[in-house]
Amino acid sequence: MINIGIIIIDKELKVYKWNRWMEIHSKIPAEKITGFPLFSFFPDLNNPRFLRNFKSVLTFGNFAFFSQKLHQYLFPFQAANSLGSNFKYMRQSCTMGPLRDDNNVIRYAYIMVQDVTDIAAYEQKLLEMSIRDGLTGVYNRRYFETRLEEEFERHKRYTRPFSIIMQDIDHFKKVNDTYGHPCGDYILKAFASMIVSSIRKVDIFARYGGEEFCCLLPETRLDSAMKLAEFLRKKIERNIFIFNNTEIRITISQGIAELKTEMGAAEALLREADHALYEAKESGRNKVVKMKD
Repeated sequence: MINIGIIIIDKELKVYKWNRWMEIHSKIPAEKITGFPLFSFFPDLNNPRFLRNFKSVLTFGNFAFFSQKLHQYLFPFQAANSLGSNFKYMRQSCTMGPLRDDNNVIRYAYIMVQDVTDIAAYEQKLLEMSIRDGLTGVYNRRYFETRLEEEFERHKRYTRPFSIIMQDIDHFKKVNDTYGHPCGDYILKAFASMIVSSIRKVDIFARYGGEEFCCLLPETRLDSAMKLAEFLRKKIERNIFIFNNTEIRITISQGIAELKTEMGAAEALLREADHALYEAKESGRNKVVKMKD
């Protein structure tokens, strides 16, 4: 009746007890696994970490803990779709400890398995909320600046290139004034979705503020960033956004900058991209401008 998995294994790692919870989630009846080696059913447990902990429990009477944050799970049981999470397997918090006889001799080891998928999913959701923009679903400014600092430090250590694109939706206030703020929100979300679908998974795309967005491009030189920005500019210009049966077109201005060795901080790269973006807007908008050499 208890909502926890309990397994008892002997010194040869054969299953001595397999409770009802384990039967339900493993879909292995107790009579089928009892008396057989645990590894026959779960070969992935036959690894140095598990064996080292098992030996420590039997030899010294220690306790071993397997946190879901570090190990995710011991037993690959199917996870329920908790809070919309995409976990393939149940997240588990597990404890292994000794079982002694009347003479205080360790005869068996027990493993307790607790399903913590809901907790892990909730933590994941909180993390996503802290790094995502609430409207568009892309990364927020704080997360972008954190990743920018990480890329800057990586560049200092390994001199790997990276560039950024700063984007601004042209005359966005006019969209809000003409069609209303719900339409403006729709445009922001649709625009962000189009950009995300057009860049690599390693690229970091974020809403920097209002109708301004930033894209961090690891391992990317200035000329490649220019090509991408021009591709994005044309894609947005050609697209027709439809809101309440009304066709709406927008354009974007973009400023491009690549980190140079002489730049002493990540903020210098942002300033260069911001200056280039300002030039793109001042010179007519719907343009791509790169940093000055």
